Amino acid sequence: MLVEDDESIAEPLVDGLARYGIVADHVATGAAALAAAPTDMVLLDLGLPDIDGIEVCRQLRRGRDTPLIMLTARGDEADRVLGLELGADDYLPKPFSVRELVARMRAVDRRTRPVPPAADDPVRSCGPLAIDTRTHDVRLHRLPVSLSPKEYDLLLLLAEDPGAVVARRHILETVWGPAFTGPGKTLDFHVASLRRKLGDPAWIENRRGVGFRLVAPA
Repeated sequence: MLVEDDESIAEPLVDGLARYGIVADHVATGAAALAAAPTDMVLLDLGLPDIDGIEVCRQLRRGRDTPLIMLTARGDEADRVLGLELGADDYLPKPFSVRELVARMRAVDRRTRPVPPAADDPVRSCGPLAIDTRTHDVRLHRLPVSLSPKEYDLLLLLAEDPGAVVARRHILETVWGPAFTGPGKTLDFHVASLRRKLGDPAWIENRRGVGFRLVAPA
């Protein structure tokens, strides 16, 4: 469900999502969003004409656990942080591309999808790379790899779904926190360091303008 009062944004967005195989039901008010039947995911604009988007987020979270991404033109960090604290799974500032939104939606879906019992295994693997989430040990071809805490968190995030692209902003907000305001090259620096320690830059593939993914080199 897309909750967006601006038709000039909503109509092309619905069409754009359809090109990725995503069917979006569009409503233009907070009241309509609260009255709608449950959906697989909610894309919520904060600037609604009847009810503030933060309040809509609050009410949706009272009775539902549907994944929710906030779409906002607001530059106020307090609104974004409050929304995340109320239970929003992610936020995306306007303007944004449909491709980035779809990447965010897929990442949120992966995080919120029920985990099957077999996933209780504490070891995350990608080819010869193994990450033990209990001990924080990382091994490549059974040899230990020494990582900094942030490098470990970054690698673990990418290893949650090997091969899937993780958006840059999502990585920054997950590894460094939603209020991160550090240098823009922070992520690139840590990716470069990880590549060196893994011994092959092909381990972490850069999808320009979108994000990064973990792949085992051929």
